[in-house]
Amino acid sequence: MGYLKPLKFLLSLWLWLPFLSLPVNAETKLSQPDVQPSQEKKEKFCSQAIASKIKSIINSPQFVRSNWGILVKNLNTQTILYSLNAHKYFIPASNTKLLTTAVALLELGENFRIYTPVYGRGNPPNLTRVTVKGKGDPTISTESLQNLVRQLKQKGIKHIEQLVVDNSYFAQQTINPSWEWSDIYNYYATSVSSLILNDNSVTLTLLPQKLGQPVKLIWSDEIAARQWQVENKVITVAKDTLYDVEINGVLGQPILKLHGELALDRQQDIWDLAVVDPAKYFLESLRHLLLLEGITVTRGLVVNEARIEPSETKLATIISPTLPTILTAINQESNNLYAEALLKIIAKKLNIDDIERVIDIVLSELGIDSYSYSLIDGSGLSRHNLITPEALVQTLNVMASTPVFESYLNSLAIAGVNGTLKRRFLDSNLRGNILAKTGSLSGVASLSGYLNLPKDETLIFSIVVNNSALSSQKLRQAIDKIVLLWGQCY
Repeated sequence: MGYLKPLKFLLSLWLWLPFLSLPVNAETKLSQPDVQPSQEKKEKFCSQAIASKIKSIINSPQFVRSNWGILVKNLNTQTILYSLNAHKYFIPASNTKLLTTAVALLELGENFRIYTPVYGRGNPPNLTRVTVKGKGDPTISTESLQNLVRQLKQKGIKHIEQLVVDNSYFAQQTINPSWEWSDIYNYYATSVSSLILNDNSVTLTLLPQKLGQPVKLIWSDEIAARQWQVENKVITVAKDTLYDVEINGVLGQPILKLHGELALDRQQDIWDLAVVDPAKYFLESLRHLLLLEGITVTRGLVVNEARIEPSETKLATIISPTLPTILTAINQESNNLYAEALLKIIAKKLNIDDIERVIDIVLSELGIDSYSYSLIDGSGLSRHNLITPEALVQTLNVMASTPVFESYLNSLAIAGVNGTLKRRFLDSNLRGNILAKTGSLSGVASLSGYLNLPKDETLIFSIVVNNSALSSQKLRQAIDKIVLLWGQCY
């Protein structure tokens, strides 16, 4: 009678084929049989039925030279539902942030805030010295400095002999040497410094002019703009001309080279760029805001080495939001600067320079194998980072049993709702039911997180593709097709 089992499976699979062939954006959920199978049988059925579908996706001609790593696990039963190259290394892109944010929550705690103290020497209205001691807070904005200036004005301060910004908290290597040079003049690869203002970034807008004339350049912040030398060779051309504008940096120099053509009927072309010297930008911005409030400054100074100063009085403190708010920026919006700053803060707390050791110390206590990842940064921008899908799933699995899980979960993007998943899974039954972290570099795409299913079932998954010449959009579409298969089967 042993032959009946495969026969039953083939018959069952044949009956389900019309449903498994639904388009990837269909909202229709696979109907369940009249007699509900046991959990074990359902998992086995879905795993077997979906395996062939996944195979057809990743073995299509467009992916013949690409590498895939996939691991799907049932959080409730701890059953591995699907595994492909789960133990092999892949470049994870921003999925690296799942490890970084897990370590931050476990090591710093949900109530953690970053305090940036401001000290003064002398008596109002004239102070001989005011010092801002940077602590790596990535959330400080112009508004934060305006609030600080108002506090100083309320204390009756009208003149400061020496305004000092202390940039010595982090080591002076602010840009990861493994990042690609073509990235580092962009906002997403800006310097990680002890003093951070407005994400250490500035916006440049290009506006078309009369036909044949160079485009007009408008900066969002003139203080940051002064740090760049710009060679503008972008010309205004006829309407309906295809977009063709490039901005390139010059190795080791604060020079931007703009070239190409911008159509006359294009309203604007926006570029978010890095601030060249964050500490100097912080100093000059604060000095400017003080002047606007009638507080003059004789001399400004950036200090890059820690000093023991004579006794000073604390005048004010800039306080960051709590850690969960910072993590939301990291995981929902994929903010690289926030991730790098947090990891440096943890390294400073543990008195360790090697960021991989920082992650090892925390995650090894949770049973996550340190050999399952090799990290060079905390954001995923480096192509030297290597992580196995198993390490990503293990991290997600372990975090689900910790007291800080709610904050971790809430930091993730929600499919079709917010963050980097806002425009994905919009027309499917998985909208609002996937909480995950995206990842993207040229030739690399990843998605790892939680998939909520009916009857309080949750799947943990990690899908990574490397070595592809396809666009990021096409890679994301293929990943989404795979995820949708699980939503349809359950």
